[in-house]
Amino acid sequence: MKHIYSSILTVVLLGGVLAPAVSAEIAFSIRYFDKRIYYVQGAAHDPIYVQVTIANNSPSTFRFKLADERAFSVDFDVRTMTNRTVELAENLVRKRSRQQQVYFREIAVEPGESFSFVEDIRNYADLSQSGSFIVQARMYPELYRASGITPLESNRLALNLRPPVIPGPDGLPLAMDVETNAVLVREKLPPDDVVAYLLTARQKGQWEKFFLYLDLEAMISRDGVRQRQWLAESEEGRQRMIARYRTDLQSSVVEGELIEIVTIPKEFLIERTSYSAEEGTVVALEKFQIGNYVEKKRYTYYLRRRDDIWTIVDYSVLNLGTE
Repeated sequence: MKHIYSSILTVVLLGGVLAPAVSAEIAFSIRYFDKRIYYVQGAAHDPIYVQVTIANNSPSTFRFKLADERAFSVDFDVRTMTNRTVELAENLVRKRSRQQQVYFREIAVEPGESFSFVEDIRNYADLSQSGSFIVQARMYPELYRASGITPLESNRLALNLRPPVIPGPDGLPLAMDVETNAVLVREKLPPDDVVAYLLTARQKGQWEKFFLYLDLEAMISRDGVRQRQWLAESEEGRQRMIARYRTDLQSSVVEGELIEIVTIPKEFLIERTSYSAEEGTVVALEKFQIGNYVEKKRYTYYLRRRDDIWTIVDYSVLNLGTE
């Protein structure tokens, strides 16, 4: 993908500046980044990520300005099923109501290519009520202004928000299966089935199932800095750490080796399993499609049994080259 970036400084003045006409061959679309069940609760605990894509189907290069603060480039129109517009998020109103300097990059999308980024709808709409909604995005190639703009408009997505979740016995929300709409419950699976369950869930993009047998508290403790912070936190603070860590994994922003566990395998094979009464190890050969070649890695998952339930508490990765 070839893109041209240049850093420019501009001042957005609320006024009637007309944006240039945009060809119908420029496709603007949105889709859920990690489709799952969404609830009425704070953005920090339950973000609603949408992938925004601009595709150039024209014979010419398409250029647009992308603000570092995305609220000046994109907008989300969220409506109820009775076509009532949902109020804007309070933070969004504050950002746009003051005159300020807006930093942006000029993006060039070549013919046949596309450019994507991910946004959280909760940063744009006040989703404090449960119900069914319709979501549409708008893209402003010349940055957002109060009036006189011809934006790109996307397809529409259906959004269902459920009432606040009921916490489980460990204080964390009960996970729901998107396919069956039932509460997910940990079963007494052997270690190799637990690893296969996690990997299959990742292949299908089923985050709730992916996290079901993953001990996030133990995963956090793999890092010395996080472990010390965990020990110093109150119970409420620890729940926030788990929620934040889970969100980081889903958005693939965790630095270092921890990113390995959320990489989607093209295929996998459980090679070896060994376990005692309380600890287990599962070795899996995993293959990943990287462009035109396949990368092979050997993952070793470490599991612990508590109350007859095996969960993954750690892992290591060995690179085996490509094929």
